[in-house]
Amino acid sequence: MQRLFVGIAAGSLLLAVTACGSSGNSGDSASESGGATKVKVGVIPIVDVAPIYLGQKKGIYEKYGLDVSMTAAQGGSAIVPGVASGQFQFGFSNTTSLMIAQSNGVQVKAVSNGVASTGVDGKDYGALVVKKGSSLKSAKDLEGKTVAVNTLKNILDTSVRESVRKAGGDPSKVKFVELAFDQMPAALEKGQVDAAMAVEPALTTILNQGGVEIASPYVDVAKDLTVAMYFTSQTYAAKNPDVVKKFQQATTEALAYANSHPDEVRDIVATYTQIPASVLSKVTLPKWPQDINRSSVETLEKLGEQDGLFKTAPDLDKLLP
Repeated sequence: MQRLFVGIAAGSLLLAVTACGSSGNSGDSASESGGATKVKVGVIPIVDVAPIYLGQKKGIYEKYGLDVSMTAAQGGSAIVPGVASGQFQFGFSNTTSLMIAQSNGVQVKAVSNGVASTGVDGKDYGALVVKKGSSLKSAKDLEGKTVAVNTLKNILDTSVRESVRKAGGDPSKVKFVELAFDQMPAALEKGQVDAAMAVEPALTTILNQGGVEIASPYVDVAKDLTVAMYFTSQTYAAKNPDVVKKFQQATTEALAYANSHPDEVRDIVATYTQIPASVLSKVTLPKWPQDINRSSVETLEKLGEQDGLFKTAPDLDKLLP
């Protein structure tokens, strides 16, 4: 499988924004077609974005006068600058990445919730896992050990540090290495890393090979953590408030539909990913609440500041809807 999961490295974000920051006018990119406004959305083809595909299939966006098309990207490092330059009118990215972007001067604006943790310890769609037979039994045992995350200095290592801290350990003694999610199962099995912060479907793959979960970092950060959001640029939002409002309303409705139709979620995910049906049937689905949990975002902000992720403190009043 391809590396198709949420995450933005601050360095690559800055380079990408610099490369395409002057390539378009984000206020003029959408077009009208038969009375519907065409908008492009940058997404990562993972379970998390199932609601927008369901919303498209069920005619939810059409009902709000939007002709939505999704463009797949390998990660947020392409989506954030794509939105900033007008290549996309909207995008999907994790919460910490959006705060990093804003801190680096990229004028992003969250529009709606994207995906959330289940909030249930031991039953989340992301978990800290070790290989079968490992002597590591809790996050505290990670002191002096190596942990794989998909992107350094982002939401995953921040979350793991919080699990270590809550377990009574010293997070400064944990070594993090960057590894694509789909490479984590083999790396664990071969002993190349001591633990991995994996999300679905990599999580199910690791558990199927005998791996053991030792913590639920998203849950340790905050109850019902808002992991990711749909966003636009502040320029586009200022020039197209009606389109942004319609997208927000349609996406909120699509989130609610996905949350109450798990079987349809699994069916739609099979249409835009390469996740095997045998794995997809076992994955733990995230939650798709309609509202952003601001308190959880504030917690992520504090942890990000503690980890030195931001050049300047994010302004949540400007970032959040």
